[in-house]
Parts: sequence; structure tokens; C-alpha cells
Amino acid sequence: MRPITSKPENFAQLVFFVRGEKVMLDADLARLYGVETGALNRAVKRNLDRFPGDFMFRFTKEDWENLRCQIGISSSPSPASVRDTMRSQFVTSSFHGGRRRLPYAFTEQGIAMLSSVLRSPRAVEVNIAIMRTFVQLRRLMDSNRDLARKIEAMEKKYDEQFTVVF
Repeated sequence: MRPITSKPENFAQLVFFVRGEKVMLDADLARLYGVETGALNRAVKRNLDRFPGDFMFRFTKEDWENLRCQIGISSSPSPASVRDTMRSQFVTSSFHGGRRRLPYAFTEQGIAMLSSVLRSPRAVEVNIAIMRTFVQLRRLMDSNRDLARKIEAMEKKYDEQFTVVF
């Protein structure tokens, strides 16, 4: 098995904002860990006590539709466009032709817990890379907040100066 050398930027495209949380989907995580989605979900179900609602949750139809809007998929996409846009979101089945259940979403804490459930060297490597991604995303969001505060302070300062002039 080749080592995980991907940069956090590469994993960031697999992080979505759902229910106010940054999450990754079960199919994406399974692909990264090198296991089938069903195997990952079975391992989680055997250890449900380790995955409370703030670590993992199943999508609702509304969550799924909101995510499709985030990604920019039309309401009735062609199979080819879905496959290209959301390649990892649909698990192909020779009998059913696609995913039969709504996906599970894992928060940062749930992803950290996955390495203890999967217990493989690859799981540890993937978790380290994913944790670095979440840290980088947090830093980016913090720097954006700081920038917004600075802009707001400048606007306030210049508004006051314009008030004095006029």
C-alpha cells in the first residue's frame, strides 16, 4: 500500500458544510482508507458507542439536497454528470445501479475515532492527513475572520472621517 502523501488542500475538496459542521462522507472516507463503504459502515455499527450524534450522523433527504446545491448539481442530472461530479458519492451496485441509502457524515471527531475502529496503518496515515486538513481549514477560517474585522474597522474609521468632512 502506498503512503498517504496528499496535501491538506487535496482532502479539503472532500469536506462539506452540513448542519453547521464540517463533515466528510462515508464513501469518501472509505475510498481514502482503501475499504468498501459497506465495510466502513459495518465497522462503525459494531462500535456505535464510539460515535455519538456529534461525531457521525446519517443524512436526511434535505441534507442530501442541500449538499447537491452546494456542489452545484441540477435536480435531474444525467447519470454521467453525477458520476463525474460526485464520483465518490455513489457506490455502484450491479443489481441496483447506485447508492441505496443516504450517506453517513463524519465530523472531525468522528473521523479521529475511525482510526481506532479500523486499526490499520493506512487508517492512521489517512487520519493524520485528514486532521491536518481540518486544522488548515480552521486556520483559513480564522484568518478570514481577522481580515473581515480589519476591513470593518477601516470602514468605520473612513465613515467617521467622511462624516467630519461633509
